[in-house]
Amino acid sequence: MADNPLRFLTRHPDYQRYFLGMIPIQFGAQIEAITIAWQVYHIARDTRSIAESAFMVGMVGLCQFVPMFALTLFAGTLADRVSRKAIVLGALVAEGLGVLALTLISTQASPSLQAIFVIAALFGASRAFLQPAASALVPMLVSRSDMPKAISFSTTVWMTAVIVGPFIGGLLIAGSIALAYGVTSLAYLAGVILVSMIRVSTTPERQPGHPLTLVREGLVYVWENKVVFGAISLDLFAVLLGGATALLPAFATDILEVGPLGNALLRMGPAVGGLAMSGYLTLFPIRRAAGLKMFFGVAAFGLATIVFAFSRTMPLSLLALVILGAGDMISVNVRQTLIQIVTPDHMRGRVSAVSSLFISGSNELGEFESGVLSRFVGPVLAAAIGGVGTVLVTGGWAWMFPALRKADTLGGPHD
Repeated sequence: MADNPLRFLTRHPDYQRYFLGMIPIQFGAQIEAITIAWQVYHIARDTRSIAESAFMVGMVGLCQFVPMFALTLFAGTLADRVSRKAIVLGALVAEGLGVLALTLISTQASPSLQAIFVIAALFGASRAFLQPAASALVPMLVSRSDMPKAISFSTTVWMTAVIVGPFIGGLLIAGSIALAYGVTSLAYLAGVILVSMIRVSTTPERQPGHPLTLVREGLVYVWENKVVFGAISLDLFAVLLGGATALLPAFATDILEVGPLGNALLRMGPAVGGLAMSGYLTLFPIRRAAGLKMFFGVAAFGLATIVFAFSRTMPLSLLALVILGAGDMISVNVRQTLIQIVTPDHMRGRVSAVSSLFISGSNELGEFESGVLSRFVGPVLAAAIGGVGTVLVTGGWAWMFPALRKADTLGGPHD
């Protein structure tokens, strides 16, 4: 019999506090992301071409990626040595202050792109600490047997926020950029208050050794577990090449000509597909042929990106993005289940940090890659080339990682 969601949350009161706290955080993060991309594109568009403006949006991704790349492995080691709750709170406060700064900047007549890029770098630094600590925190709030349910809850909140958050952001942007950032600041404040109410100790058993030695142990664990390494590296290169998120303002403004609300709908598309697939996988979890299904999902992601690139109608573009999100969710489901269930608790922070580094590479660095490519060939060809690259990577990884291709179930150990 399926576990009642309310009963599940009541049984784990600290996870309930974390879960409720992450709701406004996730919504705020989505409003912030769509707002900063829209703002940068239109500030740049006043004096630059479409291709150059899309490149400037890609620069936001680069500004976020560089500090994430520099700090994430250290942050993972920290999450295995000190209170994970304290790290999460510190990161959320830093990001909330950054959003507050954006609110003030946006009230100026001519907001500075340089200032926005600096704050984007602050976001990258805070997320470097947030992602591994938050991932490693959840297993401390629920029992091992309830981990799949907790992951499903957290994923559902994230996907719902990715669907609804951009729409809310689009409405707020239509009012004013400063209003969108102001609402986001309040969302972060609410989340910080709720997460601070977690009572259980979230400090893991301290691991002896030099921080660099601990980082090396995490990297070695991921490298030697070929199924885990293959899964997260496939996600890295597939999304790095196929990510078209940075190009959405250009498509909405100058190709599909659907304005800020249309941009919000496009941003929601992948999340709609992801949430639908997440719901399906909750009811019908992957039990067999997990590796093949993951490759199928990534290939669908790449093919849908190609369709989106050449679409000139809003319905087809939305459908392509929905399919893109559904394919990506299969990869997310396999990867997260492997990492959280298979990894020992004393290494979860470091392994989650490696995973976060790959994820940040696929998202933030992927946005930069799309922006750079768009600068030379335009947004349409940039998206299409990325989709083709994703399909080629899928085939290459299926050949290079036979253990991942042959992975059957997700419940046992993986070598």
